[in-house]
Amino acid sequence: MKEVFLALVAGLLVGIIFKFLKLPIPAPPVLTGVIGIFGVYFGGIIADWIGKLIH
Repeated sequence: MKEVFLALVAGLLVGIIFKFLKLPIPAPPVLTGVIGIFGVYFGGIIADWIGKLIH
């Protein structure tokens, strides 16, 4: 849980800094970005699962 909180705080700080510097936010559009992140995460989980089945 600590990692989740720290990741949220870091993300908030980066967002605030980028807004104050008038830079574009370094993230993809909201919904597609979130779905892409889930895809990468679950793809890794599936790859681990397949690796365990093979061995």
